[in-house]
Formats: sequence, C-alpha cells, structure tokens
Amino acid sequence: METVATKAPARGLWSGDEAVALAARDGEVALGTGYPGTPSTEILEAFSGLGGRAQWAPNEKVALEVGLGAAFAGARVLVTMKHVGVNVAADPLFTAAYTGVDGALVLVSADDPGMSSSQNEQDNRRYAVAAGIPMIEPASSQEAYDFTLAAFELSARWKIPVILRMTTRVCHSKSVVRRRERPLPPAPPPRFVRDIRGRVMVPAFARPAHLKLRRKLAEIQAWSETSPLNVVHEGSPSLGIVASGISFQHVREAAPEASIFQLGVVYPLPVEALRRFAAGVERCVVIEEGDPVVADALLAAGIRVEGKPEMYRFGELSVSRVRRILARDESPEAPPAKTKPPELCEACPYHPVYGTLQRMGCIVAGDIGCYTLGVMEPYQAMDTCVAMGASVGVGLGLRHVLPEEQARKVVSIIGDSTFIHSGLNGLVEMVYNPPETGHVLIVLDNGTTAMTGQQEHPGTGRTLEHEATGHVSIEGMARAAGIHNVDVIDPVKDPRGFEALLATRLASNDLSVIVARRPCILAAADIRLFEKQNAEKAAASASPCAACGSDDAV
Repeated sequence: METVATKAPARGLWSGDEAVALAARDGEVALGTGYPGTPSTEILEAFSGLGGRAQWAPNEKVALEVGLGAAFAGARVLVTMKHVGVNVAADPLFTAAYTGVDGALVLVSADDPGMSSSQNEQDNRRYAVAAGIPMIEPASSQEAYDFTLAAFELSARWKIPVILRMTTRVCHSKSVVRRRERPLPPAPPPRFVRDIRGRVMVPAFARPAHLKLRRKLAEIQAWSETSPLNVVHEGSPSLGIVASGISFQHVREAAPEASIFQLGVVYPLPVEALRRFAAGVERCVVIEEGDPVVADALLAAGIRVEGKPEMYRFGELSVSRVRRILARDESPEAPPAKTKPPELCEACPYHPVYGTLQRMGCIVAGDIGCYTLGVMEPYQAMDTCVAMGASVGVGLGLRHVLPEEQARKVVSIIGDSTFIHSGLNGLVEMVYNPPETGHVLIVLDNGTTAMTGQQEHPGTGRTLEHEATGHVSIEGMARAAGIHNVDVIDPVKDPRGFEALLATRLASNDLSVIVARRPCILAAADIRLFEKQNAEKAAASASPCAACGSDDAV
C-alpha cells in the first residue's frame, strides 16, 4: 500500500523535527504520542502527515505511559515532548528504565536553551544520568533522521527506552536529508508475553531490575567506545574540542583547524575514547550549551579538559560565543538586541478578562500558555507563573495564608488545554482542602492549544488529525468534582456580565469555577468548519436510508 511516506523524496530539505518524523515513518513506528510544546510539536504533526498513527495525550506522563504499554506489547513507539514535559513524565520514566520494553521506545526531549518559549532552560542530559537511560544527540537534520533510527536499534537491542535529545536550533533548522532504503528490519507483529517479575515493580522485583539496568548500561557504555555515532574529525593537535548537537556546528565554523570529538552518544559517555582524544592534543576544551555535564564527567574521570566559564552557561551558544570561550574571553558580552515584546493578539478573547482582573485589583496566580502574556503591558494582570497546572495550587496556597482582605482578591487562571493537562489535580485539591474564603478558578477556554500552534486536546473533541472524538467537558469535570458554582460565559460578548459574575464569586465563601469561553481568533474559522461538517455528518446519519427508506437513527 502506497503511503505519503513512500511518496516522499529520497532526498529533501527537512527540519530536524520533520527528519525525526520521517525516520519514525520509515522505521515502521506503530504509534507516536506526546503533548505539544515548542520545539517538539512539529514531530507528531509531520508524522501524522506522512501517514503515521499519531495522537495527542492529555499530558506527557500519560503519553509515556501509553507508549510504554505499546512497547510492552512489542511495538516500536515514539514519544515526544519539550524539556519541561519530561518533568511531568519523570515518574514513569525512571521506572521504565527498570522494566525495559519488549519492542522499542524512543523518547524525544526537545530542550530549549535560551528559553525561546519556555519558563526555564533545564538541561535534560541530567535526566539520562539520573534515570539511567541512554541518550543520543544529533547535530543536523540528517543526523536527526539517522539517530532516530539508531535510537530504535539501540532500544530494541538492549530492551530499554532511549532518549533522543534535540534542541531548538536542530529542531527548527533545515538541511538536506537522505533517506535509507531499508532503515530497520521489519517490525514484528505486536504480541503480549507475560513477564510479571520484569513488569511489576514491587520492591522484590525492582531490586534485581535495578542490577539488570546497571549491567545494561555497562554494556552500552562499552559499545559507545566504538560507536559510529561518535566521530573524531582530525585536525591540529594543538587544539582539541569535544562537542555535541548544535554546539558541534558552531565549533566547526569557529575553529575549523581544531581536532573535534563529535559526541553522538552523550550517555553513557565513551570515556576511554575521550581520554585518548584528550591525551592526543595539547589543549582540550569541552563546548556544550547549558550545564557543564560532559566537562564535569570528564574531569571526574581524571581527563584533562577545560570547561567553559560560568557566564556561558546561560542562553544559546553561537559561533561568536564559542570563539570567546576558546579565547578565554570573560569580558562582558554586548547586550542582546532589543526586540518587540510578545503580546496578546488584538482580537484575543482574553482582553476583557485581563482588563477586569486589572480593574478589580485581583491577585492572579497564572499558568502556562499564550494567556501568560496577560503579565505584559497594558494589563500586568498576573502575579505568579510556575509550571503547567500550578495556578490552582498556588492560588489556594495564597488564599490559605493571606489576610482575608487580600485572600478575597486571589484568582487562579488557567487555559483549557492546561486545565486538562494538569489542572485537574488542583481542582481536586480545591474541593478537598477549601480555603475559608473559598476560591475562584477561571478557565480561559479558547477551544485549542493556542500557544504551540492550535493543536487539539481532549477538551476540543477533536483528534490530532482534527477528526471528531470523545469530548471532555470542563464544566462537567468541575461539577463532578463537587464545585457547585460553575458558570460558562463569553467575556467578549458580555464583558459587564463577566465582571459582575467575578465580583459576586469573589465576595462568596464558596468555591467557584468560571469558564470564560470564546474561540481563539486564529482557530475560530477552523473550529466553525469542524462544527459545520460534524453537524452535516450527524444530520446525514439521522436521515432516512435512500436505498430502503428506513431511518438509520432508529
């Protein structure tokens, strides 16, 4: 059967995200799942466009758990998320290293050095070490394609999840990619084989599983010493550089004369190969974005290398910054060029909400999404923003301890996708441990995951492919949890009504959820088209059968 993937050219210009998707499709990956988040979002969208089976999960934890289930059945699975999403998935991730997999599972961690669209710039190479999971890192779109396939081979060989670490520049930059004719052996059909000791991580089974994991890692470390994923580029013996990912590309331009050890396997490190490399050059420098993960590991192993000064730990590296590191230049850097700050769209339905919060002097516990821009001028109507779903718990904490006059001004604000992602736990906390002054949660429901490009979520009733599916009701969830005051209102159509409603709820000692519902202006046309098509399908299915005159709805 011919698919979109078979029609794709054997050679083309692809972004790193698209290259991962193409490799997954060529590698007969049975399922791709994840949660949208820049810079990882386009992977599953491209995988779906190539004919792969892809789906958005409510959050990253669920995505990994679904992926594990499929991998336990022997399937090849791709799980995607941005770096902070791995925090959400960390609970099953650490234990998945113990259970291993029967098929193959690759987790894409798309890191965001410089915080182009994130609340922190954590370095997820730390997760590989902490969880005991192999990690490889590509430096180009071609390597993104090749390394994705290599990650599936590695996972299948050692029956262990593998992390493919991407960064923003590799995810979004385009370069030429050449596809393989036979990238992986044919995938065996999924099947279930009972393995209670290997899959049920009670302490009696987890202890030997941990020992087994460490034996696997020792074997993988030995393999990494001669792995073709690590490449030595011969150059001058006076300067040797160790680099991986996009840093390798900067190094090639900044110091073309240097000898370079390009790391493809970033955990477990090929320590002895690196020791030989460092011994063969007069000066060996580790160039890496983010934390000094590799430099610290090599220094701990007694290998003579230089790391970078602390000032270069922050933000993305560049060719000019690499040159400064090599020159040991610690003079102040030029300030970044001023750019236009982000702002809410002119027709965004959140404007009347933030205008009301500002006028009423509310203390706003905020959340992650495009509505976070309510912190900007002219509103400055957000006082905290920590993590996905944190607005509810933070707001409750403020209510619990503030004097009544201030407590009554506290509002938690969250988006529809974020509410589904991790706001539900906060809702349960709200019912279980209600503050004496009650609490008000505003769910800004614009019918999409707007910040990352209008992706679907369980509250939209539409799949990743924009097809109709089960619809999770936000107000229904609130009522089912035990919230009695649940209101749905269009803040654009009735701004005065919204302000009056909020004032009433703030004055009450009861718990309240206000769903401020109006479609995102960027997604509204597509949402209306979907609703029209869905209504037409429903009408067609309810109409009398043309062939027999019977009513299909009966």
